[in-house]
Amino acid sequence: MECRVLSIQSHVVRGYVGNKSATFPLQVLGFEVDSINSVQFSNHTGYDHWKGQVLTAEELNVLYEGIKLNAVNRYDYILTGYSRDTSFLSTVVDIIQELKNINPKLVYVCDPVMGDQGAMYVPESLLPVYRDKVVPLADILTPNQFEAELLTGRKINTEDDAVEVMELLHKMGPHTVVLTSTDLPSKNGDQFLVALGSQNIDGKSQKIRMEIPKVDAVFVGTGDLFAAMLLAWTHHHPKDLKAACEKTVSVMHHVIKRTISYAKDLSGPTEKPSAAHLELRMVQSKADIENPAIVLEATVL
Repeated sequence: MECRVLSIQSHVVRGYVGNKSATFPLQVLGFEVDSINSVQFSNHTGYDHWKGQVLTAEELNVLYEGIKLNAVNRYDYILTGYSRDTSFLSTVVDIIQELKNINPKLVYVCDPVMGDQGAMYVPESLLPVYRDKVVPLADILTPNQFEAELLTGRKINTEDDAVEVMELLHKMGPHTVVLTSTDLPSKNGDQFLVALGSQNIDGKSQKIRMEIPKVDAVFVGTGDLFAAMLLAWTHHHPKDLKAACEKTVSVMHHVIKRTISYAKDLSGPTEKPSAAHLELRMVQSKADIENPAIVLEATVL
């Protein structure tokens, strides 16, 4: 399979977040990945210190121009994550529009990273750009509950609300929407997180619910891994959201389990694992990424 992804995300020298979280797993699954690094930091910002540079909209344009001049700007997928600048995001929109004109079958996977738990961690000026320009171009969208509420202006208090919000997001553009985490009550008790997905393709609709075990640790880069794996597994199961989500979440489960066990070994029984201890064990999880044992099953609604 010759399948090429353009991934526009952050980059860290040490650890796994953004492009570092997405590139290796996609390559392991057979995708060619061209990455543009929206930032280049020494490490993620959950550490005590970080240093680095931020790519401007002009610099992004220059890089894309180089690809274009060599006529190698044909892609099967685009993947985008965290962006904190409106002009940068608007330039990304221009690039996506041009690449979709070149290849009308191109699939755009968008993680609209804006905030969580009721708080935005990007400037509020990004919301209208996401809502009015980015989401209408997206084919696959992976917001959390808060981001889905921001994009639609609707609150989610029940599963029916969530289904309604996913339908509103479909109307905005994407054929596949996955709410990666919600505050909805789990049927298995409060140790589980509820994720929901909806897919409308060729007049067929599928809606699913997943109960994901919560982990008592803060991981960075898991959202980026989730979006990359959803890209890969929807490629292999284009009209079966249940199968794609089960494989995606199972990969996450194996990587996180391996990471937490390694972190606890390093920190010892009395200390809390540090940010460095909790960097995702990506290379060590290669076999699980390639062929994940299904540990979590989705319920079809």
